[in-house]
Amino acid sequence: MSFLEIIRQPWPWYVAGPLIGLTVPTLLLIGNKSFGISSSLRHICAACLPLNISYFNYNWKREAWNLFFVTGILLGGFLATHFLQNPNQIEVAPATVSALKAFGIQDFSGLMPADLFAPANIFTRKGLFFFVIGGFLVGFGTRWAGGCTSGHSIMGISNLQWPSLLATICFMIGGFVMTHLLLPLIFKLV
Repeated sequence: MSFLEIIRQPWPWYVAGPLIGLTVPTLLLIGNKSFGISSSLRHICAACLPLNISYFNYNWKREAWNLFFVTGILLGGFLATHFLQNPNQIEVAPATVSALKAFGIQDFSGLMPADLFAPANIFTRKGLFFFVIGGFLVGFGTRWAGGCTSGHSIMGISNLQWPSLLATICFMIGGFVMTHLLLPLIFKLV
């Protein structure tokens, strides 16, 4: 099996999980105690908009590694999408397929259902709910919680930070409430 074939296959949890877990000791060894994607937006704003806003007045250059990390994620996503696609169709659990079909979703060919996330939906009621309102809620929640799921759940819990444990519990509860209570109501509205 070639290297390209290995990369194209889904990696099992016992490979991917430890690789993600190794980010924590690596970051601690280089002296960083924070990790996450959402903080990168703050660093970008601090670098590009040198306004006299106290929230952006800090030494963002000290956190420049995070900007390289996010750039790597974007570049890796682009390369994976255009050059490393798994030739096999994504397998979705049968129970999930039947639940989504009840909502009118029929296309399961990509990572995200095209019935919801197609560019044609941007200026529709679906687009308003899933792109605009959903995006606002994610941004608001990330700022209010002081970080995103990766920052709190991977780095914060590893550092035994009580607020990160609480935030992760709230993320999980919010996900369950959204999936089982709010999503059916939203699909009735759209």
